[in-house]
Amino acid sequence: MNRTAAERAWPGEDPIGKRFTFDGWKDRRITVVGVVDDVRSAGLENEIRPDVYMPLPQNMILVTGNVVIRTRGDPMSALPAVRAVVRALDPDMPLTRIATMGQRYGRALAHRRFNLLLIGIFAGLAFVLATVGIYGVMAYAVTLRTREIGIRMALGAERRDVLALVFRQGLALLLAGEALGLAGALACNRALSSMVFGIATTDPATYGAVTLAWAAVALCACWVPARRAARVDPMVALRYE
Repeated sequence: MNRTAAERAWPGEDPIGKRFTFDGWKDRRITVVGVVDDVRSAGLENEIRPDVYMPLPQNMILVTGNVVIRTRGDPMSALPAVRAVVRALDPDMPLTRIATMGQRYGRALAHRRFNLLLIGIFAGLAFVLATVGIYGVMAYAVTLRTREIGIRMALGAERRDVLALVFRQGLALLLAGEALGLAGALACNRALSSMVFGIATTDPATYGAVTLAWAAVALCACWVPARRAARVDPMVALRYE
């Protein structure tokens, strides 16, 4: 049996040598001879379930099965030898659904990979559009305050004061955007959890990396307009319309 079945039936005990019965098999008692690691036989998106593995001569339920062969080198190179062995055992036994483990693994993940590829493409486009939008908003906001900046500089404000003014405005927009983005990401957790395997959709490292990336983009978008605003001639700014 697998580890999940052993822990559920005999938690904290050694299952080797234990005996149990199946529903409908009350007249048969089965002895545990080994415990193997868990396998997601019901699909990657499903919870690991208790499994029991029985020898074919003792199995009263199994009507079909799979044979897994470990080889050295190219697995398909061993196919002629496998066919010859099966033909020697039973000439009428067909071999169907022949595939390497890598091919079966790829088929199981093909749908998820396609969905994640689409999400990645759209996310990349959204990142580019958001970057352009952040820069455009910050540049436009600085343009609207050109006269104010000119007045401040005419009254004695220095360039670092202008830089601080623009960065404070950008920081406020950054914090508001980060808060809305994190809230939206957390709201989409359920949809994303069905597309990934072995990765938590609330991974702090991922959220932290994305947050820092957006912060870097926002600061860069603030830097260019801020430098431009700090170089404004007060007389030109005061005449700006």
